[in-house]
Amino acid sequence: MRGGAILALLAGVALLPAPARADMSVSTFLMKAEALKASGIFALSSPDYDLLRGEVVRVARGYKAELRAARQAGRVPHSCPPEDPALAPEDLLAHMRTIAPSRRRVTSVRAAIYGLMAKRFPCR
Repeated sequence: MRGGAILALLAGVALLPAPARADMSVSTFLMKAEALKASGIFALSSPDYDLLRGEVVRVARGYKAELRAARQAGRVPHSCPPEDPALAPEDLLAHMRTIAPSRRRVTSVRAAIYGLMAKRFPCR
């Protein structure tokens, strides 16, 4: 292939939609979180720190969007948190640890966060 053809091929690949990202399991999240905790101060420089933080941020954005959409459509939302709910990382980890070890591999971080929010902020 000539240089121009290779560039055209690469440009075409760049236009393809990215595959949907699978949700991380609670098992994986907890395993990585424990390893980060064990690494102490070096945890902040670990790629896994960014990975776990990114997973929580991604789920939180989707959660907020779903709440907004439900309210705009006049439906009762999944849960009814205050405008900016405070959720400490330890709260999330503690909730994840309540999930039976046999279920952690098949329970997503998304499901765990949604479960925690429904438990903590039920709609009345």
